[in-house]
Amino acid sequence: MTKTEDLTYLTFGLNDDRLAIPVGRVREILDARPASALPNAPAYVLGHIDLRGVPIPMIDLRRLLSMPTRADDLATRLVVIEVQPAGKPVIVAIRTDRVHEVARFDDDTVNPLGVEGLLNWDSRIVRGIGHIGGTAITLLDPDVLLKSDVVADLSCNPVTPDTEALP
Repeated sequence: MTKTEDLTYLTFGLNDDRLAIPVGRVREILDARPASALPNAPAYVLGHIDLRGVPIPMIDLRRLLSMPTRADDLATRLVVIEVQPAGKPVIVAIRTDRVHEVARFDDDTVNPLGVEGLLNWDSRIVRGIGHIGGTAITLLDPDVLLKSDVVADLSCNPVTPDTEALP
């Protein structure tokens, strides 16, 4: 990965929140589609999709982050990414409300939150905050986001559905 790719991010939305992941982790972006169920999977694992003959787990980022669920609409996208939660590459699809753009942060700056240990909040999944055109963007750490211990901690937070989500 070049230095420029290290500073380039895919931005996407959940509710009114803008989030980002390094573009170097993105394999492709797909329109929403139904997932095939996986028995005994946690609620945030919607199942799997077939991607050119390869089963890819589909993660509902809203459920994982304890946000209210919602039905897919025309803007819903699946972002296929590579994560390395245990040091080994794994391909997953994360469901997002919408994809915004590929861009660099203003001044190529990511500011740390500096909130470790405050308010009993687990900030491990957040690398920091950047800005694009003055809009704050939360930069997620895709490797930490899907680590077993982090997921277990995140799963302690209940999910309150606003509307029925589609699998």
